[in-house]
Parts: sequence; C-alpha cells; structure tokens
Amino acid sequence: MEFETPDYPMVLAVAAPAFLALLIIEWFLVSRKRLSGKYDRKDAITSMVMGGGQLISDVLMGAISLGVLLWFWQFRVFNWGFGIGAMLACLLLQDFVYWYKHMAAHKIRWFWSAHNVHHSSEEYNLSTAFRQPWNNHFTGFVLLSTPLVLLGFHPLLVGFIGAVNLVYQFCIHTQAIKKMPRWFEFIFNTPSHHRVHHGTNPRYLDSNYGGILIIWDRMFGTFVEERDDDPVSYGIITPIASHNPAIVAFKELFYILKDAVQPGLKLRQRLAYIFGPPGYSHDGSRKGSKALKADYVAKHPEQNGMQGL
Repeated sequence: MEFETPDYPMVLAVAAPAFLALLIIEWFLVSRKRLSGKYDRKDAITSMVMGGGQLISDVLMGAISLGVLLWFWQFRVFNWGFGIGAMLACLLLQDFVYWYKHMAAHKIRWFWSAHNVHHSSEEYNLSTAFRQPWNNHFTGFVLLSTPLVLLGFHPLLVGFIGAVNLVYQFCIHTQAIKKMPRWFEFIFNTPSHHRVHHGTNPRYLDSNYGGILIIWDRMFGTFVEERDDDPVSYGIITPIASHNPAIVAFKELFYILKDAVQPGLKLRQRLAYIFGPPGYSHDGSRKGSKALKADYVAKHPEQNGMQGL
C-alpha cells in the first residue's frame, strides 16, 4: 500500500532563528553572571560559522543522503505510512538508531573525521550545538540509517524525525541547567548527561551517546553520571587549537589521509588508520579511550571499578 508523501518542512532551517535568539539570550545572561557557563567570543563565532556551513551543506548535498535512502526504500519489508503511529514508532526507533550511529562516530575514525568537529570546542554552551561538520554527507554515515528504511519508514519521515531529534539536542548544550527531576534524568538525555558526553576526563570518555532518550545508554552499559568531584573538561583529546572554520572542518580528515599514506605500512595498518578507532597507531605511539582510562586507573587505583572506569 502506498501513501501520499507529506511535504515536511526543513526543520533545522526553520528552527535556526529561534536557536540564534536563545543563544544570544544565554550569552547575555552568562556575561552578566545571571546563568552558569562561559562564552569565548572567537569560539562561539567559529561554532556559529560551522552551523551555517552545515545548513549550506544540507541544502547543496542533502540529496545525496536522501537518494541513498530512497534507493533502499524499494527493498522495504513493510510500509508504515505517515500517520501518527508511524511518527511515534519512528521517533522511538530513530532514537535507538541515533544512539548506535553516535557510538559509531566515536569508535570509527572515518566517521569521527566529521563528528570531531562538534566536540572540538573547549567551551560548552548553546553555541556548541551549532558546531557541526560540513562533510557528513560524504562519509557514508547515512548507510547506518538504512535499517529504518528497510523496516518500512519512508526516508522523508526518517529525515524529518532525525531533525526533530537534533532540535531537542540543541537545548541540552548548556551549563545553565544543573539537574532535571530524577525521573526525567532517568529516561531522557539532559544537559547533565550530555556534558559528560563532551568531557575529555578519562571517566567520561565514550559515554552517553543518546539523542532524546538516555535509556539506551543505561541498557547497554555506556551511561556515566556527572559527578561534582570530577568537573567536566570539554573538547577533544588532541585539541584543534584553531578558530579557522576550514581547519576545524577538515583537520582530522587531513590527518587521517596523512597517517594512511605514510610509507612502510601494511594494508591492514593503512585501513586501521581510516576505519579503526580514534587514537589507533601502528607503533603504539598514541592512545585511544580504553588506554587513557587504563592509565588513569593505574594512577588512581582507588577508583578502579567506579562508574565509567
């Protein structure tokens, strides 16, 4: 059975003015010390430029990702249509898909070449939500969404729900909100949970991948609670150290290619530099998140076995 295809709005483009207004309000209140947090002018401007670049990228190249999903649509097992039931089911399942896609973006360096942009800010405020990659449509990341299409959710519905998911996540990039009610913290992703996700502290590495819901992290063992005795340090392990948007966008991709083509490597090692975890090195000169956690436990044995370690 076929259904009439709705004309979904470009949610992120529509929401962008409201995002900008909220950012300005938070920036003003933080500068007046009315809200918790910190803004660095150069950092915030870079983040906003990155967000503008992502919108342009979506307009110019989003058809690539949509085309991939539309091709898979012909192999669907079911057809959920576009009703309320389909939207609610897609909202739940897309959030789970977001969780494992997000985890893949941290575990596979090729995907990390795009996602590291979002983590590159050493500040954490609403401007951080704007800091998005420009090359997402070329990484093949969209392939991880194909199970939703094969299950019978139309690509346009998947894209619409995905954008709704990102609208929710904009609001959790803040230090102004410490904790939500306990029941909310248990079910939903919150500013506290997402601050942990952006942390470079050994305890916080590779945790809290959820989009709207945090239950996936609780179910699959990737949840870590924010702790007052371990304040979050934001950014990435090897800082980009630049406010140039082009460097922020492509520095990791450049280093992937540089690592992969260095002389004397076996094919397996070249592929590992591209598709292995961030921090991989053929000679052990770098360390990934597991090694960093192990080093921390070695220096602080009293914390071995504690949450996140």
